[in-house]
Amino acid sequence: MTRAGSGSLPRYILQRILLVIPMIWVILTLVFFLMRVAPGDPVSAALGGKLNPQALEQRREALGFNRPLLAQYWDYLSSVLHGDFGTTFSDNQPVLHVIRDNGGATLYLTMASFALALLIGIPLGLLAGRYRDSAPDAVIRLFGILTYAAPIFFVGFLLQFYVAEPLGLPTSGDASPITVFEVPTKTHILLLDAVLSGNGTAVQDVLKHLILPAFTLALLICGVFIRLVRVNMLQTMQTDYVEAAEARGLKRSSVTWRHGFRNALIPVITIVGLQFALLLGGAILTEQTFNWPGIGSKLLFYINNRDYGAVQGIVTFLAIAVVVVSVLIDVVNALIDPRVRY
Repeated sequence: MTRAGSGSLPRYILQRILLVIPMIWVILTLVFFLMRVAPGDPVSAALGGKLNPQALEQRREALGFNRPLLAQYWDYLSSVLHGDFGTTFSDNQPVLHVIRDNGGATLYLTMASFALALLIGIPLGLLAGRYRDSAPDAVIRLFGILTYAAPIFFVGFLLQFYVAEPLGLPTSGDASPITVFEVPTKTHILLLDAVLSGNGTAVQDVLKHLILPAFTLALLICGVFIRLVRVNMLQTMQTDYVEAAEARGLKRSSVTWRHGFRNALIPVITIVGLQFALLLGGAILTEQTFNWPGIGSKLLFYINNRDYGAVQGIVTFLAIAVVVVSVLIDVVNALIDPRVRY
């Protein structure tokens, strides 16, 4: 029995990795063809008015738009497999450089938001499950519904108007101009660069700029965690082993935290991968609301400029990132809960 159980985890991981291949292929195919059914000529849309007709035609030829569609599709797949996500049309730079320069801001904003969402959602979900059908339970459930349903840009505006000024928090950008100038770029993650430079003032400045955007984005998903933890807490407290523990004379609080708490958190790990995709979508609106210089703001910039190459490359990269994170979460979940492997 032990050998079978130990062998099932590598088999499960292998199955999940093999499933990634068709998933990524479907994503790449959808991105490629959806971008090409968009009306208009992408080269003219991005560069029209900047180049003369002859230069535009040369640009089309250089980008391969004069080739058959299937040949373009094959080139696109080959490039992505080799780690090349294309080149932007409007400013002629590799998409990977755009992601490198702007992705760091989105990364630490997303990580901070996710940590805040867990710190808010899990305790409130456990509290609501512990005091079911009471006043605290009703208030917490209402809070979870409102935070999930409220438009993220509206929440951001409310925080800017009613919270930023009393607390003296900045409402735009990821740092003051002086901080951006003083901190040397090493990792393209401003907060980490500030820490590595040993500049305590710059670290404080970055953290102050991070508070409102991170809290706004955290509210987007903390309601999901509240509901999920509450439901699983209630289900766990009705299981046979919890009743057996109470029958042995264990205190209700001990049973709640030692048995109910641990088992109620397992589904949270499962849902993390799905929430990562939701966070990326919310990050785009949050970055626009707070003028945050992340990949979401850059993506909207390229969309407005109809930069076909940039949009295709960034969307492809983000989609692959979501798939990879989902697989990693599945593996972690299988390590924690052996039932997932079967």
